[in-house]
Order: sequence, then structure tokens, then C-alpha cells
Amino acid sequence: MDTKPVEIKSAASKAMLSGAMLSGAGWAAFLFVMFVPASAQWVHYPTPGTPRTADGKANLAAPTPKTADGKPDLSGIWKVPNGKYLQNLAVDEGEAPMLPWAEAIYKERKGNLAKGRPSESCLPHAVPDAQTVASSPFKMVQTPGFIVMLHEEFNHFRQIFTDGRPLPVDPQPAWFGYSVGKWEGDTLVVDSSGFNDQSWLDDPGHPHTEALHITERFRRPDFGHLENRVTIDDPKTYTKPWSATMHFDLLPDTELIEAVCDNNKDVEHAVGR
Repeated sequence: MDTKPVEIKSAASKAMLSGAMLSGAGWAAFLFVMFVPASAQWVHYPTPGTPRTADGKANLAAPTPKTADGKPDLSGIWKVPNGKYLQNLAVDEGEAPMLPWAEAIYKERKGNLAKGRPSESCLPHAVPDAQTVASSPFKMVQTPGFIVMLHEEFNHFRQIFTDGRPLPVDPQPAWFGYSVGKWEGDTLVVDSSGFNDQSWLDDPGHPHTEALHITERFRRPDFGHLENRVTIDDPKTYTKPWSATMHFDLLPDTELIEAVCDNNKDVEHAVGR
């Protein structure tokens, strides 16, 4: 198998450096992508069902695709155009309304250049953090009873159940929590809870407790674009709920690549104080 370095033009390529912190996880991800074998993926294979312009390119302005029951189909490979929400999930708010203990730990993490963030140890970017990594897209697969989000980074996945079940009453805390969704018109509303308190909401380190409840509102206004308005509600960490509205671009005619964190050199090179 040819394993020489190649220019990757797939889901994980463009904007590899945009918004990434190149200490720690940023460098690890960058080096991984730069040395992926050429045979690792379907780089230019046309995605079936994609509307095309006259020159054969994907028509990203085409109408929103629909499922058999008339709901918007959110399926596709999506990527944020930049890393601003990874650098500060609260950028839309100016700053998150933190309680004193949370503000203190956030300032400590930020002042230490985010040394010790979970991804240094191959632990997850969680919810909604995993969606904000510009170098690592995610794939949504929509079925009648659930939606799966496949994250390229570390091969993590998340399930959103849309079969009417409630959130679990006393779940074992999890990195990605537990998610249920319902449709309000053309918007998928997702409620998530049951998180552990180990993940960070962004790279600088906005904290949360196990009381965290996240509401997401997904909209697909046309074929090539997705929006997610995320509301963070954790009364043990923040004085009130706060929100961020993230936009994603569709990556057609490509696939996710395998990104296993199996030779981590991140921690020893992390910069901090």
C-alpha cells in the first residue's frame, strides 16, 4: 500500500489550521492528516442523490432534501467553516454568564494555554464541542427512529433517538450524554442530558457539571448548509442559559477517514504554564 505523504482533499482537509490550537491536539490532528495513506478513502467518488450544476459540481443551493415522511433529511458530511466556536463557544454572547467558581477555573485553564484539555489524552471533544472542530467533520445518518452522528475525530459516535422515548431518568454519566429529538416543523429539536463533568465545552475550557442540559435546534435551509442553535443550561455553572448558533457546510463527494488516537504524542508536547 502506498503510504507516502499526500495532499488530502477529503472531509478533513481544507481549514486544517483554521481556528485550531497548534499546541496539543491541533498538531496531533494536523500530522495525522498530512500522512494519511492515499488509499484510505473515497476522495472524489460522487455522492449518490446529489443535485448537480451544469458543470457537474454539487449544487449546494438546491432545495433541502426530504425523507419519505416529508421531514428534512439532515444526512450528509458536515464541517464548520472556521474554528471560532472551538476557541470560544460563547463568542455570540461575548462571554458566558459563569458563576464565580466556573469563572475561576475557566481563567485558570485559559491562562495555562488549555494544557490538560481532554483531547490531549485522546479523550473526546463532546457535545457540542465535537461539532466545532474545523479540522474534523462529522457525518449525520438519518433513519426513521434515530439519527447517528459519526465524528471523524477519534472515530466517536453519538445517537439521537427520534422514536418518542424520553431521556433516561438516572443514567450513568457519559461523555456524549443521552439525546432524544423531535420535529417542530422543519426544525429538529434535540434535548441532551446525562453528561459526565469531564468534558470541556470548548478548547479554552468552559466548564460544566453533571447538571448540564443542552438543547439543539437543527435546520437545513438548503442542500448544502446546516444550522444548529445550541443552548447551554447548567444552573450549577452558569447564572442563566446561553446560546451559540453554528453553521456548517456540506462536504459532497468524499468520505470520513479513520482517525484513531493510537499513538498519542500530544501530552509531552503540550504548551502550558
